[in-house]
This record gives sequence, C-alpha cells and structure tokens, in this order.
Amino acid sequence: MKRIVVLISGTGSNMQAIQQACENGKVAGKVVAVISNKASAKGLEKAATKGIDTEVLSHKEFDSREAYDAELKTLIDSYQPDLVVLAGFMRILTGEFTRHYEGRMFNIHPSLLPKYKGVNTHQRALDAGDTEHGVSVHFVTEELDGGPVALQAKVPIFEGDTVEDIQARVHEQEHRIYPLVVNWFCQERLKLEGGRVTLDGEVLGAQGYAAD
Repeated sequence: MKRIVVLISGTGSNMQAIQQACENGKVAGKVVAVISNKASAKGLEKAATKGIDTEVLSHKEFDSREAYDAELKTLIDSYQPDLVVLAGFMRILTGEFTRHYEGRMFNIHPSLLPKYKGVNTHQRALDAGDTEHGVSVHFVTEELDGGPVALQAKVPIFEGDTVEDIQARVHEQEHRIYPLVVNWFCQERLKLEGGRVTLDGEVLGAQGYAAD
C-alpha cells in the first residue's frame, strides 16, 4: 500500500474522492495525512472524521515562498509519502520544492491542458466560445500547470451555460479521474521517465491516456 499525502486549501472534494476510493479498495494506497495552508479549510474536518492525520501550515507565518516551501517539505516528508497529491492547494510552488517531488506529485487542473493554464478557466472557455472543456491530471513540474499530462476528461459546453453549469460537470469528472490516476501510480503502472509519462511501459501522448 502506497502512502499518500494530500495538500488542500478548501473543501477537499478531490481528497474525499481519493480517500473513498482507497477505503473501497479501488486505490492501492492510503491517505496518511492531509495538510492545508488554511486552518479554515473544510477538507480538514472531513479528513479528521476518517481518522486521517491533519496539519495546518499557514503561509502567512513565513517571510518568503522559499521559507514556506522548505518547512512544508519537512512536514510532508515526516509522513514518508510515496505520492503527494495537490487537491485544490492554492499555492504556487518553488522550483526546489517541485524538483524534490518530481515524478511523485500530481495536480488536477480544470481545463484541457495546455489550454487555459492558471485561474478562471471556465469563464475563459465560455468567453472563447468553446464547445468543450474539461480537466487534466498531470505530474507537477517547475512550470505552472505545465507538467506532463496523465489523463484528461472532456465535458460539453452548451448554449446558455453558466460558469456554475460547467464547474459542476468538471467536478464530476475530477472525482472520477483523479482516483484512477492515483491508483495507476500506486500500482506502479504510471511513471514519469525522462520528462515523459508512461503507462504500462507505453509512452503517452501530450493529452495523456486516451480511452477514446
């Protein structure tokens, strides 16, 4: 069983999806700790009710991003994780931090990367007149939202849709694909090798594994 540490800043819905999948035997791993930069993060309560260790490390107590990330790294490593999962962790991470966890840290981003890196992705898709949108799970690298993609899921955009409509569809897909990718990693099927993602030894394309 692989040891998983999850970083959150808010509700922790993706953390819950991964934890539930672990509990149901759908992920060959265990969430051993949930860490947040905000004491108010609702996901901390959800983790605690499942008996998971929770930690708060506020970025406001540090003078620099580098100092915060150094302390965060020490805290994460105290749990000896095989995998670090970013699940709505609203921090831009330093290069030193991302290099330390290269090949064993995932993020989930609400767009079909490389489109719409950064924030407000649903509104940007609407403004562009896109007919489809989606979500990507990717390995974390120094480039913001630029790490190699493992898996994407697409959702339609219909005429008259609001940001909330799109967000609801994206969230549903997030909760499906994030546990799946985490399980591939825990089964040692999914790897980052030489900057490329492989699944069962096969190199994946720029959009990750394509089921269709």
